[in-house]
Amino acid sequence: MLIDTHAHLFDDRFRHDLPAVLERAAAAGVERVICLGIDRASSLQSVDIANRYSLVVAAVGIQPNHAAEAAPDDWDAIVTLAEREPRVVAIGETGLDRYWDRTPLAVQQDYFARHIELARRLNKPFVIHCRDAEADVVNMLRRYAAQGPLRAVMHSFSGDRATAHACLELGLYISFAGMVTYPTAQNLREVAQDVPLERLLVETDSPYLAPQPVRGRRNEPAYVVHTATFLAQVKNVRLEDLENQTTRNAQELFGWPQQTQLEARN
Repeated sequence: MLIDTHAHLFDDRFRHDLPAVLERAAAAGVERVICLGIDRASSLQSVDIANRYSLVVAAVGIQPNHAAEAAPDDWDAIVTLAEREPRVVAIGETGLDRYWDRTPLAVQQDYFARHIELARRLNKPFVIHCRDAEADVVNMLRRYAAQGPLRAVMHSFSGDRATAHACLELGLYISFAGMVTYPTAQNLREVAQDVPLERLLVETDSPYLAPQPVRGRRNEPAYVVHTATFLAQVKNVRLEDLENQTTRNAQELFGWPQQTQLEARN
């Protein structure tokens, strides 16, 4: 069994066939999908999807590229969801992004800090987006690590070995998406070789970054099997062992809510 630790099921590309998408995921051996919001609206949608489908749990947050457009009360809505919705298992995605540069870095850092502090207050993990901002992210994480242990994952990791080692030293998990399967991503494969199995996670980042065997298609949670299969080869372990360990890792990091009446019916 596998857990897709990062998907955006609220995306319009899933509007017409989400039930079928989740059926294919279950048939492929995916036992849980974490649907992450990137702003207020998508966080609300993520929670709604998690409440309607037993396979799904949610994370809520304002992604750095959307922080500049956030209304004054949007953060309050994220806090309320995180505090009150039992199927919210994490905070995020959050982090820093110098690639798109849609939000001033100071604003990104402010929101990143808010997410970390909220996660710490609620004893939930947080999910980190990082693009071309590795040094900035590691510096912020080190400041917070000085105040206590961090529960977090670097999602869809695309950094170098030095960044990966710094994150591992801070106690983070590292998650790989379909990029690690691309022919030009030898650097990521070298990083993956370094990451201990007990700190490894897998994800799709659906509907983006479809792995090599299905590249060019809309990505979906069932395709996490391709990434897991590839990582097992990179790390020279049995696929079953990688599946079991990454599932244990996700369960340890995120935990799952108690079964609700809705989930029992599904």
